[in-house]
Amino acid sequence: MLRVGVITQAHGIKGEVKVYPTTDDTARFKKLKTVTLSKGKESAEYTVSGARASKGMVILAFKEVMDRNAAELLKKSDILIDRKDAVALGRDEYFITDLIGLKVVDDETGDLIGTLKEVIETGANDVYEITLDPSFLYEGKKSASDMLYAPAIKECVKGVDMEKGEVRLYLMPGLITTKD
Repeated sequence: MLRVGVITQAHGIKGEVKVYPTTDDTARFKKLKTVTLSKGKESAEYTVSGARASKGMVILAFKEVMDRNAAELLKKSDILIDRKDAVALGRDEYFITDLIGLKVVDDETGDLIGTLKEVIETGANDVYEITLDPSFLYEGKKSASDMLYAPAIKECVKGVDMEKGEVRLYLMPGLITTKD
């Protein structure tokens, strides 16, 4: 399952909800027929009966939700879709969920740097949060931190190999602070 949005609040009195999209393609909501709403340990399938864009958000209507009270109960629910319903990705595009857990290696030496823990979306460019491997040394020294934050830009991220399960990273000057 892939998360495409989060319900932020009820909208109006007819059971619609306001959605913060977590997908690059907000037009996809108009094509959805069913979604799974997940909140905590509970999840249920809902039928999408309407979708429209509104000021960077999406307004959704569900066949099963008839009034504002029912819509209020859905607040903070993740909107999930089956992977088979996902939009097709272009070259060098990946689902964040598929990147999490990949090994991160030095593009120049092939040495293990660590593991991709999280992708932080900043607006300008994503940032990869990498848990450094205990064996990792930069210019023969230990890092001052056990985490590395690398910009997900082509000058830094040299490639992703899903078959090998790795991200190749160029360690740009200033990216790592070492212990003296």
